[in-house]
Amino acid sequence: MAQIALDRLTGLIAFARSGSLGSYSAAARALGVSPSAISKSVQRLEQHLGLRLFSRTTRSLTLTPEGRDLHERTLRLLREADAIEQAAVAARSEPAGTLRIAAPLPIGVNILSPALPRFRQRYPKLMIELRIGDRYVDLIEEGIDVAIRVGDLADSRLISRQLAPHRICAFASPGYLARRGTPIHPDELVNHDCVNFRFQSSGQTFRWPFLIGDRLVEIMPDAAIITDVSEAVATVIASGGGIGVTPTFVAAPYVRRNELVPVLQDFVVPRTNITALWPESRRGNPNVKAFVAFLGEVFPPDPPWDDVFARAPRSGTTRGPKP
Repeated sequence: MAQIALDRLTGLIAFARSGSLGSYSAAARALGVSPSAISKSVQRLEQHLGLRLFSRTTRSLTLTPEGRDLHERTLRLLREADAIEQAAVAARSEPAGTLRIAAPLPIGVNILSPALPRFRQRYPKLMIELRIGDRYVDLIEEGIDVAIRVGDLADSRLISRQLAPHRICAFASPGYLARRGTPIHPDELVNHDCVNFRFQSSGQTFRWPFLIGDRLVEIMPDAAIITDVSEAVATVIASGGGIGVTPTFVAAPYVRRNELVPVLQDFVVPRTNITALWPESRRGNPNVKAFVAFLGEVFPPDPPWDDVFARAPRSGTTRGPKP
């Protein structure tokens, strides 16, 4: 009986994640198992209950009416199980166990991952699981302890803290600007090769924001090169591929090596914020408390990567190609 009960619990967890994320593959990634293991667990649960929980096609996984009702009940059960775990964790004073973090790719790669060894040196009993990507993550449904996101985000189920300003700007290599000239107004981008970014989650191409006078204007340039990895924008433009828009923390190492310079900085849109979020249920979690405090060191109010603007002259010194 104990083994049967365990199988059913495993099936409920697999079912809950699959229903929330919309596919066995996504549920498998969230739980760290294979898609076939998720599929088999759900099938065993369906056989035990005598119900069809999903309508399946080759491209989609949709809850049946019976599945929707059971899904809500299962989520309540798992939230209660999580609350039990959090109460036990809060009883400890020392961070230990697993800390699950989610971050967008550029922040995760450029800022967060280099800082994690320093954090673990302080708390060696912690195991850190860092999930990087631009897919929207539901912290509560996917069991994430802390997420890093861009923007001021409101969710009544979450606690948030602003970490640091987030700025993006157009950049190009000195060699490219020597050949093609430096634009002094966003309208002049039509005369330049542009490198743009496409979001993996939505397939949408990034619209470049500029503040022209008191108007926010978004431009979709004719791109010579489009990539779906933000770091690739920086490497392409640093190699002379054209002008591209990227966060200052991505561009900063290139600027310090004189491989990139900012352009059109007079039209940079005022800052948004990099924000940390964590579930209300994690309020007393020592792992989360320690990590959020550490984030204050990693993301200072005046971040060093914004010094890219102090290292370059203002826009407008060169209108066209040099003779």
